[in-house]
Amino acid sequence: KTISADDVRASIIRAGASLGWLIQENGPGKLVGTLVLRKHTAVVDIPYSVTSFSIIYKSSIELDEADGQIHKNYNGWVSNLKKGIYTQLLLI
Repeated sequence: KTISADDVRASIIRAGASLGWLIQENGPGKLVGTLVLRKHTAVVDIPYSVTSFSIIYKSSIELDEADGQIHKNYNGWVSNLKKGIYTQLLLI
């Protein structure tokens, strides 16, 4: 089956929602994901197209981001989001 940009967008939103991320539109081919856990907040940009997507750090609260370092759990949260998106894409 041919995958459309709308399929990719919907897959990102479904994956995010299943993991507690709030995914919002930020223009054509652009989403913003926000994860709030206890006192921690992570915000990522998620540009996407028919052929690819990226998860890019945008900002954070209480994640000790400085000098290229960030809270140890951040990478796990982003990795889980990426895996969830791939899983949703496979279900199309």
